[in-house]
Amino acid sequence: MKIRPAVAIIENEKILTMHYQYGGQDVYNLPGGNLEFGESLTLTLARELEEELGIKAEIGQLMMIGEVHFTDAQKQTIHFVFEGSISEGTPMLNPLHTSALAIRWLSLEELSSINLYPNITKSLKDYLSGNLQDKYIGKLDQTWF
Repeated sequence: MKIRPAVAIIENEKILTMHYQYGGQDVYNLPGGNLEFGESLTLTLARELEEELGIKAEIGQLMMIGEVHFTDAQKQTIHFVFEGSISEGTPMLNPLHTSALAIRWLSLEELSSINLYPNITKSLKDYLSGNLQDKYIGKLDQTWF
């Protein structure tokens, strides 16, 4: 099982995403990555943001936890999504550390029409409006590409 922390960085009503293509499909990830041995969730985020995007960020409170289970691929991941803000730098892709094609700042409305990984669009909107009932959002309906 993978453990993947991610961060929701929202500025000017847009959220920072990383654009990928998998199997001919456009996919947008929240910045984050997999834990390395001995790392905490927030340390992983700090490292990934610096390596992949060249930024330093303030990692805020835990927003939500969700699970993804891919039966066909026999893979499962637990996603921990944190609030965050950029404290230093401007996001720029580092091709040595990511296969992302581009950085995209997407409006919250756009999230409903894209493939977001993890697929937390509804829960994110609920969280931002103060309507998320529980930080544990359960099994995510996630497409595998």
